[in-house]
Amino acid sequence: MPFARIVRSLRPFAASAVLAATAGAVAAQEHRFTLHHFLGPTASAHTEMLVPWAERVAELSGGQVEIEIFPSMTLGGRPPELVSQARDGVVDIVWTVNGYTPGLFPRSEVIELPNVFENDARAANLALNDLFDDHLAAEYRGLKVLFLHVHGGMALHTRDRVVRSPDEVRGLRLRTPSRTGAWSIEALGAAPVAMPVTELPAALQRGTVDGALIPFEIVPTLQLQDQTAHQIEGHDGYRIGTLLFQVSMNRARWDSLPDDIQAAFLAASDRDWLAHVGEVWNGTEAGGLAAALAAGNSHVVWTEAETEAFRAALEPVVERWITDIAREGIDGRALVERARAAVARYAQGG
Repeated sequence: MPFARIVRSLRPFAASAVLAATAGAVAAQEHRFTLHHFLGPTASAHTEMLVPWAERVAELSGGQVEIEIFPSMTLGGRPPELVSQARDGVVDIVWTVNGYTPGLFPRSEVIELPNVFENDARAANLALNDLFDDHLAAEYRGLKVLFLHVHGGMALHTRDRVVRSPDEVRGLRLRTPSRTGAWSIEALGAAPVAMPVTELPAALQRGTVDGALIPFEIVPTLQLQDQTAHQIEGHDGYRIGTLLFQVSMNRARWDSLPDDIQAAFLAASDRDWLAHVGEVWNGTEAGGLAAALAAGNSHVVWTEAETEAFRAALEPVVERWITDIAREGIDGRALVERARAAVARYAQGG
C-alpha cells in the first residue's frame, strides 16, 4: 500500500461523483483518508510538508493508514469552503488558511499579528503549540486539529512601486488573505483586497491589485516573478505579520478511530514535526526569492531605521485586535503577551 497517493487532476464535471466514490471507499476501508487543499501538486507546501506528513503517519501506523491527497481543490468548492468540508465530513482532512473563513478562529489570529510574528516560522509554530490547549482549542468545533503552522511571513510584493517607508505604501491596493493582513494594510494607508492566493496572478495581471502581502516562497509556484517587479522585506528579515494554516480532520471521523491509529497521527504531528515544518517554511523563502531575482526583479531590504518606522506604524494593529477580541470576552492583551514571550523564547533556541 502506498504511503500517500496524490491525485493531480479530476474532470470538473465528475466532482460530485468523485466525492460519492471517495466516501464509499472510506467507509469500506476504515483507515483510508482524503486530504483536500487549495494549492497545486508542485507547491512546496504540498511536496515538502503534506506528502512527507502523510508518509510519516502511514509509517508510524505500521502501514495501516493511507492518506490520499487531492490538491488544487480537485474535489470541488473554493478555498474558503475547506473548513466546512472537513466539519461536514465531505472530506476527512483539510489543509487550509484560517483567514479564508474570517471570524471562526479569532484567538488564533494572535500569532499572525505584526510585531508578534516578525520572521521565524519555527518559533511561531512552537509558540502555537504552547498556547493551543489552554487558549485556542475551543475555536475548532467539529474539527480535530492535527497541527497548526505559519509560513515564512508577509513580505511586500509590488508591480512597480519601490517602498521604503509607510508613506510610500499609501494608496496601493494590496491583496491579503486575512483580516489581520487587511488591518496591517489599512494601518499603512493602503486598500486591502481579500482573495485566495490562487486568484492573485490574474488580479495582478488585470491591475485589480498593485501588490500583495505574501511570502517569497509562493513566487515560483504562481509565477509571480512575471507579475511583480519588487520583492520587499525589512531589516533582518522583518515581515508584516504572517498567516496561520491548519491541518484538521473531521471530528467524528477522529473519534471513530482506534487508539493506535490516533496515536500514529499524534506522533506524526508532534513538537519535533512542528519545529521541522517551521524550518521548512523558513528555508523555502530563499528559493522563492531566487526565482524572482533570476527574472530580473529587485530585492528591496529596508534599513534598520526604515524597519522601525514600519514597526511603529503597525503596532496599532495589535491594539485594534485586542480591542476587537475584547467584544467576545477574550483578554487579547494577555494572549499577545503570552504569544510574544513564547515566540521570543523559541527564537532564542528554546
